[in-house]
Amino acid sequence: MKASEINKKWKALQSKIATDFDSEAPDLKVILFLIGVQELGKGPKKYSKRQKEELMHIATCRLLSEMGFYELEGLDQDGWPHWKLIKAIPAYTSLEQEMLLKGLAISYFEEIYDTEF
Repeated sequence: MKASEINKKWKALQSKIATDFDSEAPDLKVILFLIGVQELGKGPKKYSKRQKEELMHIATCRLLSEMGFYELEGLDQDGWPHWKLIKAIPAYTSLEQEMLLKGLAISYFEEIYDTEF
């Protein structure tokens, strides 16, 4: 996807999530948190700051697994997924990282919502 297409779809995704959660448009961190919660599968609840960071890490690994960088190793005794790096991630710039994660998040939510943004 081109940057312009990612930006257009990103705004549509933000709008959809804002409507569904009756909130303002979420930024990338919030969307990663939502993906992490979805992947954890324990539903919405109170999470500590450390758990929120871990949820965003889970989301990042899940998204990058689509490109072959990570694979799911399994779940720990508390049901939290653990990912293994299987291929070195290129040294992307901050903007490239952001665009990559946005594009992968868009694809992730297109599957969940069964729609294109």
